[in-house]
Amino acid sequence: MRQRTATFLWRVGIAVALVTAIGVLPWLSHTDPALTVLKVRSADRDPTPEVLADIRAQLGLDNGPFHLLGDWLGGLWHGDSGRSWISGSEVTPAVLQALGVSLLLMAVALAVAAVTAALICARTLWLGAHRRLDGRRNQKVWREAPRWKGGGGRRAGGSGSAVLAALPEFLTASVLATVVGVQLGWLPALGWYGPQWTILPALALGLPAGAVLGRLLDDLLPGAFAEPWALAATARGLPGRTVARQALRRCLPGLLPNTGLFVVGLTGGSVTVEQIFDIPGLGRTTLQAALAQDLPVLQAGTLALILLAAVAAGLARLLARLLIGPALRDGALPSLHRPSPPAGRILPFAYGGLLVAVIALGLPRDPLALDTAERLAAPSPAHPFGTDALGRDVLARVAHGALDTLLLALAITAATLLTGVLLGLLPRLSGPLVDTVTALPPVLVALLVTAVVGSGTATPALAVAAVAWAPLAAHTSALLRQERAALHLTATRALGAGPWYLLRHELLPAVVPPVTRHALLRLPGIALALASLAFLGLGAQPPSPEWGLLLAENQPYAERAPWAVLAPAVVLALLGALAVTAAGGVRWGRRRRREAEPILPMPEQPSASRELVKTG
Repeated sequence: MRQRTATFLWRVGIAVALVTAIGVLPWLSHTDPALTVLKVRSADRDPTPEVLADIRAQLGLDNGPFHLLGDWLGGLWHGDSGRSWISGSEVTPAVLQALGVSLLLMAVALAVAAVTAALICARTLWLGAHRRLDGRRNQKVWREAPRWKGGGGRRAGGSGSAVLAALPEFLTASVLATVVGVQLGWLPALGWYGPQWTILPALALGLPAGAVLGRLLDDLLPGAFAEPWALAATARGLPGRTVARQALRRCLPGLLPNTGLFVVGLTGGSVTVEQIFDIPGLGRTTLQAALAQDLPVLQAGTLALILLAAVAAGLARLLARLLIGPALRDGALPSLHRPSPPAGRILPFAYGGLLVAVIALGLPRDPLALDTAERLAAPSPAHPFGTDALGRDVLARVAHGALDTLLLALAITAATLLTGVLLGLLPRLSGPLVDTVTALPPVLVALLVTAVVGSGTATPALAVAAVAWAPLAAHTSALLRQERAALHLTATRALGAGPWYLLRHELLPAVVPPVTRHALLRLPGIALALASLAFLGLGAQPPSPEWGLLLAENQPYAERAPWAVLAPAVVLALLGALAVTAAGGVRWGRRRRREAEPILPMPEQPSASRELVKTG
């Protein structure tokens, strides 16, 4: 009870600190909120001292930020979030309406993500149900580590899902809106007037999210099919579909925290998609309020996202307890992450070679040379990737941008991996922090970072790094919780092993490899986050050849000169395929534990294992 109270107080403290930081945002950034409000209300009106003084008096700015914050917090007790500084309308109805729109879009996008993840995992589930993960169909039991290739076994790589996960949301949204909505006319492209208007934005949001979740689930399934309860179920002749269904149930608790993060991210973080499809969602409302420094709307929208994150995290923990609660309580879970053979080496070298070849061919070229006579020229021997709207060589810009984009993305990935693992080992400390950080739209984080450290080339990297560690910390905490309930850990502890020995020899070897693969899977996402900030005007600025800026600059010409957009998008997809195929070889060098030899008939299983092999 005391621990729960401390966690609750820690969560409330984080929320209060965040709302306070937003309340003093204009003063932190050394800008005059009266001037910003005037520009939004009437851009043509001169900012005379009398006009600015009148706006300060209307908004009560002369009383200082903390007085305004106190008045706003006092109104919350009565359900009053104040009035918008821009429109003068009540904030609460507007935020609730925007939240309803975002929740509907999130629900449809989550359905798309679930279908995408199911398609990615379908082959592994089928192979596991038919006892072919190790390539020996007629074998009664499986060995410790399933084979990854040969003999009808599970495929390594997952390049298709990696490419799908690496597609920028704003690029997918632009292509869908232009091709499906405008040219083909199959579905509406702009606005929000009914269920039909949810399909295209839900596809743009759900496909990359489903690819990431599918890859994480596909990484866990082979270990579940090799657990003792699966061996017992197979030996007793249970149908393969039953074993596959229970394997899926076994793996879901490790993904539920990240699924909860996706729920919040799809609700408040889909700013670019809402901008492209003109959707009046909470992400777009928060972005407009942040740019206009409309503090009542910004504070209410952020608070709504924080509450949504807390609810999603609570539901994820409750569902995990329902799925494997008895096993966690009794310490009867087998280790889900077993040593796996080395992944294939051909695909990583192939993708890496292609990426290096593109960079090597483009580096000798000038990325800033203008040739207006060659504007939007198609690919040719002189310009293999074509030219952009200013006649600059796209290959040169992609190659020179790779140096900045790749090095920056790798540095951020390494930093977030270390931070995520360290904080994930302290779930009571990091849990509320993860929920709060995930609730923040990246644009708002970028504005907060800009207010604190100022604008500059490092600002987008700091903003992305400030939130990118959260999924890795959630993944670490979920895996750590299950690993602590493993049978071998109980036995090792009974033999006198201390906490540091268990951490070094048992917990970290089980947790670090899958989290590292998760981090590599998100490497293209780091580059995409930087690209999204550039797309919204908060990242790299012209004439920088950064990949996100290339996509943002050439996106208006996607219909006339698709090569100018496809070139950086294909390179990003290539980076995603390289990251995923290379991640298959991530392992922890340790002595393999000897597993108990299979015995037929199987001995009596623990209560939690019996629960998993019930047929219903």
